[in-house]
Amino acid sequence: MRSGSPRLSTRLSAARERAFIGRSRELARFRAALTEDPAAPSVLYVHGPGGVGKSALLRRYADEALTRGRRVTRVDGRRIDPSPTGFALEADTVETPAEAGRPAVLLVDAFEHCQGLEDWLREGYLPDLPAGSAVVVASRLAPAPHWVHDVAWQGILEVLPLAALDRDDARTLLERRGVREDLRDAVFAFAGGHPLALSLAASVAVTESSTADDWSPTPDVITDLLTSLVGELPAGHERLALETAAHTLVTTEGLLRAVVGEEDAPRMFAWLRGLPYAELGRQGLFLHETAAEVIDRDLRWRDAQGYERMHRVVGHHLLQRAQNAPEDEAMAAIRALTHLKRYGPMGPYFTGITREGDVYEDPLRPEDHDTAVRMTADTEGERSARLVRHWLGRHPEGFWAYRSARTGELVAFMAWLRLTTPGEGADQDPVAAAAWHHVDAVAPLRPGQHLLMSRFMVYPADYGGISTVGHLMQLRICRDWIRSRNLAWSFIVSPDAALWSGLMHHLGHRQVAETPWDNDRVFTTFGCDWRVTPLEIWFDRTQPGALHPSPPAGRADAPAAALGGEEFRAAVRDALRCVLKPSALESSPLLHTGLLDDRARHSEADPTDLLRSLLAETVERLKGTAGHPKAYQALYTTYFQRVRTQQGAAQRLGLPFSTYRRHLTLGIDLVCDALWERERALRALS
Repeated sequence: MRSGSPRLSTRLSAARERAFIGRSRELARFRAALTEDPAAPSVLYVHGPGGVGKSALLRRYADEALTRGRRVTRVDGRRIDPSPTGFALEADTVETPAEAGRPAVLLVDAFEHCQGLEDWLREGYLPDLPAGSAVVVASRLAPAPHWVHDVAWQGILEVLPLAALDRDDARTLLERRGVREDLRDAVFAFAGGHPLALSLAASVAVTESSTADDWSPTPDVITDLLTSLVGELPAGHERLALETAAHTLVTTEGLLRAVVGEEDAPRMFAWLRGLPYAELGRQGLFLHETAAEVIDRDLRWRDAQGYERMHRVVGHHLLQRAQNAPEDEAMAAIRALTHLKRYGPMGPYFTGITREGDVYEDPLRPEDHDTAVRMTADTEGERSARLVRHWLGRHPEGFWAYRSARTGELVAFMAWLRLTTPGEGADQDPVAAAAWHHVDAVAPLRPGQHLLMSRFMVYPADYGGISTVGHLMQLRICRDWIRSRNLAWSFIVSPDAALWSGLMHHLGHRQVAETPWDNDRVFTTFGCDWRVTPLEIWFDRTQPGALHPSPPAGRADAPAAALGGEEFRAAVRDALRCVLKPSALESSPLLHTGLLDDRARHSEADPTDLLRSLLAETVERLKGTAGHPKAYQALYTTYFQRVRTQQGAAQRLGLPFSTYRRHLTLGIDLVCDALWERERALRALS
């Protein structure tokens, strides 16, 4: 590019400036902050309801700062790890060594998602910024009173409540969006001065042939607007992409590839970026929260089966990402996966977790041990306190601390124990003894395997309840469920079985023991054998369900048959022999097992097609299994290539018949084992 030639960013900035409406006072205060005048504020705190224009104002602030040659750093509270470390890492990502120490412009959007960092931000982070720095914090929540009234911050902090646009500014916005003059009053009467509602209404009204007299959307401000928008989608992939973006915490092109396919994903991602309620962040694209919620509800109601299929595909993509993400990205991947659990019957356990940042996770340090013991004594009693001391001596690495973002003090801890020696701790801890008794009775550990137990989850401020701190503990637990190697069993111990049994059952953990304790307390232990619960089946168990569920067509009168192990294996062997003969598969006992019932929930395909697909997928998995490529070749050639005889299959493979038979027998056994393991897992979850 020639020196001095105009940049595209300059045109984009100019376009945003032309499109920006109103907010003259807010712009004036920010310009004053940029002057570094000692009498001007250094920190602006903008707050207002969702969709009122906070993000648009911050984008305008960024353009203003850049035109004045200032370095701009952006932090999105929705996308960071809500901890002091996570915030600081994000805020420092764009600083180069040459820029270190220079006055910066820090723009923090969606701060309500990490509002608990407010005291830390005020007392720890902001005072260390270089003199002359300008900071804008945007949140749905007003700042804490003690910040506003702190004498030290007088003249440095200015609070800017962001209200709706007045009538003149709203009409100007509609004019610039191309809404006919005769419709502007009607649209304003419907949307008021709410910028998001105005933008959504404008995107519909600009294509309307209605007159001012009959343009009258229903009083559900955004719901009917978004219903109209979704109804205008030109093709199915756009609708599916929109549904996906509304359903997920953040949407990437990789995620869309899993949903709409390799070819259409780039086009769909570009289309989503152009929507008036979509924004692009460092980790991907996300929709405005109000819009996302309404779109998700609308699409779920209109196509319950399609909605479940989308949820399943998205979930498996995110599950794979959670399994394989680098260590420093693991918790973000787990958070994205866990976000899906807020849909459906388990929603009450998750939808109330809106304020994060007050507390962050950290390893429990030796200097915390006495505090953790005292915390346990105050919460559960001296007997539990002695056991905390016992487990700290045996497995200090299994303890996680949850600290105040403001002070760093310990507010909660969890003992998430990894045990490899059968019976370990049973002589001291009755709860551990009950878990080991269940393991020994049902399925003992094999060499190299381990179990995980959440022996203590102590948060005195909300002991045993649903809380943000408890959610952080759950993220840690889910991380290890998904990423641990050689995990045999996991156990969750709760003092409130009535509260948590629904979620435990949903996640495949069954009640295995009750241990009476002091002060009339009873600890309930929930357990899961992961050797018969593949992660894919575990995730499928978390499907949200339709808003108005109904049994799959043609399956309501066909309950799953409880075949014994040998009967099941015989049915698999018969099905393999008939895999290319649809009429023969119609009588297979496998059609009425849990395997096929599970698949039928997510597909309208013919049951025999589902069975054929299941067999083909299971055989195909052997292709990439170490040590079994010849077993795969023998199976595939024999059953999927229409050879007339096994002798012909052996000849095609260039193998002696005895060698071929050995590989084929091994392959059949492997397929039978894999399908039987999945069938047992589904029965355990039913």
